[in-house]
Amino acid sequence: MPNIFDYLKWRDIEIPKVEFNEVDNLILSRLAYFPFDGLIKDDEKITIKECFFRYQTIGTSGRILQKEDIDLFPMLANSKRFGQLYITKFINKIDIEQEKQFSAITIILPDDTIYVAYRGTDTTIIGWKEDLYMSFCDLVPSQVDAVSYLEYISKKFKKLIRVGGHSKGGNLAVYASAFSSKKIQDKIINIYNNDGPGFQERVIESEGYRNIISKVHTYIPQTSIIGRLLNHKEKTTILKSTQTGIMQHDLYSWQVLGDKFIEAELTPSSELIDQTITKWLVEVDSNQRKIFIDTLFEILNSKKVITFNEIGNQWFKNAKTILKTYSNLDKETKKMMIKTFNELLKIGKDNIKLRIMP
Repeated sequence: MPNIFDYLKWRDIEIPKVEFNEVDNLILSRLAYFPFDGLIKDDEKITIKECFFRYQTIGTSGRILQKEDIDLFPMLANSKRFGQLYITKFINKIDIEQEKQFSAITIILPDDTIYVAYRGTDTTIIGWKEDLYMSFCDLVPSQVDAVSYLEYISKKFKKLIRVGGHSKGGNLAVYASAFSSKKIQDKIINIYNNDGPGFQERVIESEGYRNIISKVHTYIPQTSIIGRLLNHKEKTTILKSTQTGIMQHDLYSWQVLGDKFIEAELTPSSELIDQTITKWLVEVDSNQRKIFIDTLFEILNSKKVITFNEIGNQWFKNAKTILKTYSNLDKETKKMMIKTFNELLKIGKDNIKLRIMP
């Protein structure tokens, strides 16, 4: 089945000759995940082709986050459509004290626009913890940085703006657009949320969100989980993926035909998971969720590792430490952890029963 790699082989025509489309958006949103660390100077603008040459010759201090990126990078560098696009203002920050993971890059397009791409959740434990904080916080640190980044880029480039991202990056794209100034909002022509979570009611009801909602388009696979979390009010396209379950979140599995995604319908399992999580968020108060998440990540981070890969590399040894950390929790905290988790399981079971009843 065709995906973005097939699209790149088929549509190797410069953007001025064939206009920007939704598949181009997905490809540029993936650029925010690339290991550009140390390859682009602060105010430098270089082509994707030149950046790949540097990557090959001098290397990078960043990490490859997904094996398909290794193949996508040279394909983009050597294509007519993407190779000569300029990239600039790459930023990648992981702040353990602020519990923040934020990364973004700006792509200068030859149709007199820019595309601001926000990175989604990477493999860092801090990144995932910040994501879960969205279940009870109106604002997380990376959203603050996303607004500041968009404001800075808008002042630097006097061009119309496309904003996008995948996963948490899609959420950041919408949030930054909603809470930037009206002047910046007027420059934005499209906002792409590629399977990113929604928002708390405070954001949905804000004037800024209402100002930009007509420009937002969300794309989710047919068994979407991440992209259905919290509240959404925007236009949504459901698309086909070759993966199953939560693995459909992988944008490399999204199917395309020509310059569009192949559309599909939501699966029953997506509906079930969405209903279960939504009900859990209603029935478990925000303070209990915060304690649960803080304790969970305290346990996971008992080995002082940075990424989930580090836990997995020595799983047996790390599992023993994690279990010991849990066993050392006080009685009341253990009770709360079990109670919160059991509530999620109970809601899931109840929803399954409702679906199978005649």
